[in-house]
Amino acid sequence: MAALSSTHCRSYSPLQSSSFAPSSSSSSSSSSSSSSQLVHLQRVSVSSVPKRFLAAKVYSLQSQTNSVARMQDGAVATSITPIENETPFKKLKDGLLSVPSPDECKDAVGFDINENDSTVSITVVGASGDLAKKKIFPALFALYYEDCLPKHFTVCGYARSKMTDAELRNMVSKTLTCRIDKRENCSEKMEQFLKRCFYHSGQYDSQENFAELDEKLKEHEGGRVSNRLFYLSIPPNIFIDAVRCASSSASSGNGWTRVIVEKPFGRDSESSAALTRGLKQYLKEDQIFRIDHYLGKELVENLSVLRFSNLIFEPLWSRQYIRNVQLTFSEDFGTEGRGGYFDNYGIIRDIMQNHLLQILALFAMETPVSLDAEDIRNEKVKVLRSMRPLQLENVVIGQYKSHTKGGVTYPAYTDDETVPKDSLTPTFAAAALFIDNARWDGVPFLMKAGKALHTKRAEIRVQFRHVPGNIYNRNFGTDLDRATNELVIRVQPDEAIYLKINNKVPGLGMRLDRSNLNLHYAARYSKEIPDAYERLLLDAVEGERRLFIRSDELDAAWSLFTPLLKELEEKKIIPEYYPHGSRGPVGAHYLAARYKVRWGDVGIDQ
Repeated sequence: MAALSSTHCRSYSPLQSSSFAPSSSSSSSSSSSSSSQLVHLQRVSVSSVPKRFLAAKVYSLQSQTNSVARMQDGAVATSITPIENETPFKKLKDGLLSVPSPDECKDAVGFDINENDSTVSITVVGASGDLAKKKIFPALFALYYEDCLPKHFTVCGYARSKMTDAELRNMVSKTLTCRIDKRENCSEKMEQFLKRCFYHSGQYDSQENFAELDEKLKEHEGGRVSNRLFYLSIPPNIFIDAVRCASSSASSGNGWTRVIVEKPFGRDSESSAALTRGLKQYLKEDQIFRIDHYLGKELVENLSVLRFSNLIFEPLWSRQYIRNVQLTFSEDFGTEGRGGYFDNYGIIRDIMQNHLLQILALFAMETPVSLDAEDIRNEKVKVLRSMRPLQLENVVIGQYKSHTKGGVTYPAYTDDETVPKDSLTPTFAAAALFIDNARWDGVPFLMKAGKALHTKRAEIRVQFRHVPGNIYNRNFGTDLDRATNELVIRVQPDEAIYLKINNKVPGLGMRLDRSNLNLHYAARYSKEIPDAYERLLLDAVEGERRLFIRSDELDAAWSLFTPLLKELEEKKIIPEYYPHGSRGPVGAHYLAARYKVRWGDVGIDQ
């Protein structure tokens, strides 16, 4: 099947801007009419839907003439006026499947009326840390390698470590790689990228040091309109200090300024709300990009495409046909040096409250009015607010213990020197959640996340109901689950989407088996799948907020888990211990059995 959208990078729009200081938001209202027309023309060229779907044709200029509202996460938010007699589902499908001509794609991607007069400065705060070295700098280079960054950009590392520009470039160069499917000019591209990387040493709570950073950025911006993106790759306890100093001493004076904030966003509802209040002393909500890298995964982003652009799935996406939904995250290694950090949060805060819950919201949401970021996030919030708060009886927690296998001894969680010997922090959790709305009433959503398990995997598994009055039941014996259809979306590794169906085995007899209709990404698509950080960094530069978390989303998510977390800690619930490298605590299977569910990832036929 031919690709549905252009492979070009999205066009960068320097005019989608907001300043750092909240008081400057009114400046856009004083632009001249001719300037407004140019801005309008530029927006029309890339369509009102998110730039991810740049290939979609623009069917209605009316949707582009709406006024620019106060924006979430720093992009121009347009209110799309519904076209008469078009349902939200049809509008989504048309936007996703419309394929423009090559000339239209070329014009849209290349259109930038102000590209020579603006620049983007990307400052990685905490540049000497592992996240910056392993993920952020490689993602920025990948975007540069694919020509997805604007013509004028600068990357600046900022941290307390003393380092020269040359030392930063040497550090960064060790982690850069080129696309497997496109290696030409790799060394040349690396050299060009590294020439745009600079370093400034300073304290995270020093306005003077950030003022020095501001001067350095101005030197490289060369008098152009300066747009600035700060990536806070630092511990959350110093977020507010860094934002305060950047706000007062290093914000853009004539362009937009945006801040990417890494999880964790607090430990519970109270601390999360305090962090949000602290950030909003210096930032507007539309400048805060709360990043959850799992939302940038290719298969997670494909969820809405799979559901809303395929007629065969949407009618089945409800309690009438779906028996349960399983969201699984497993790692085959332990904390490995992160024990001190992990012990303060645990698996529920680290994985379930953010990664898995965000995927659940995307999976279960109603059809949004459009692909606009606010429309999608509104629907996600509705799902979260419709969910029951987690009860202790619907949760199983575990902690891995030492285990010897094949002559190799694997350590227990508490063998980590940075973890207290009496720690009760769970490294495994399974939970049953419920959404109390008309679509999902009574359907259990089972979550499972753990470390030091038998395999590394992240997947969404949909188990459909049994066929009523199935005349072939006798061919499956008493195990009706063997005859259940399943849709599996494997997020990682080895990305795939496959549907389990019942099929007759060739031959003269009537023997049935389960077969997979399999879309294996590596076999179907030759292009390498981008890393999640690449997609999210590009979205932040462009001001696209669809894959970032809004403050009310965060509040709704924490309200589900905070009562449970407090009860676990106050009652000092002892986790069920499971061997390192096993399938996890036995209690997880009893939890699933309570709702007549069998975990789909532990059978011989997965």
